[in-house]
Amino acid sequence: MQQSWRPSASIKDLIKRAEIIANIRLFFLEKKILEVETPFLSKSTVTDINLTPFETNYFSSESNLNALKLWLITSPEYHMKRLLAAKSGPIYQICHSFRNKEYGKYHNPEFTMLEWYQISYSMKKFINQIDFFFQKILKCEKSDKISYQKIFIKHLNIDPFSTNLSELYKISKKFDLEHLTYSENNLNTLIEILFTLIIEPILGKKRPIFIYHFPVEQASLAALNNKDNRIAERFEIFFKGIELGNGFYELTDYSENKKRLINNNKIRYKMNLPIQKIDNNFLNAIHHGLPSSSGVAIGIDRLIMIALEKKNINEVLSFAFDRC
Repeated sequence: MQQSWRPSASIKDLIKRAEIIANIRLFFLEKKILEVETPFLSKSTVTDINLTPFETNYFSSESNLNALKLWLITSPEYHMKRLLAAKSGPIYQICHSFRNKEYGKYHNPEFTMLEWYQISYSMKKFINQIDFFFQKILKCEKSDKISYQKIFIKHLNIDPFSTNLSELYKISKKFDLEHLTYSENNLNTLIEILFTLIIEPILGKKRPIFIYHFPVEQASLAALNNKDNRIAERFEIFFKGIELGNGFYELTDYSENKKRLINNNKIRYKMNLPIQKIDNNFLNAIHHGLPSSSGVAIGIDRLIMIALEKKNINEVLSFAFDRC
């Protein structure tokens, strides 16, 4: 008899998962941070070139002829920023998010995300609070913190802000990555490949580590550093070689937000990717006024993997993609 009806995770581990999520909610309750719920369906989606959303259609009861295209959220970011603009104050959400073309050891197309925003927090102050959060939830040591520039110098002996193609090709050859880099002539793409394949797997072996001040080319919707326009106020969190979270000191300028979304679509066009309709509700909220804030998205399933010492995301999901 086929066993695919069974849960991916053991019932024992699902009980532990529930306890961890309850502790996360308790953490925010004690901090008096409001839990919110936002839609899983949206009339617009992200323009991020690295994300492939799921799309669906809504049909009115009167007719099936005029379908309304909808998207499953890749994260609750846009809706939560609309709440921030409406003066919600600090907020968090634990919800399912959906990303197509993502399935593997650390990925499931449907996954659980913690999205958290703090008002009037600098990136540094927010990193310190997230560090405390991990100590409480994972019972781990205090995190390490190092800049993107210094982690490259430490492990590859290069400065990502002053390197060149020749230097990057030499490193890729040294680590047998020529099959991925030989035809690539974009400096930032090569830097990202080296970070992902060489540096990332060795990060946070004993305790979590925050990598901050990413290159401006990888800013997404993070604000730029006011002292060095080469870097963005963006950080990522790693533990045991796994990326756990991605955060920003948020970009609040309307024109710059709009510019980045438009530029994403220009890159999509060049890459033969679908052009995505820009979310005007999101931009109108930014125009109304997004308060000074920092935000982070943390992968709950990956966090639970680490807490339960599991090697595959399927081991902490009730029903993984192959059993859904």
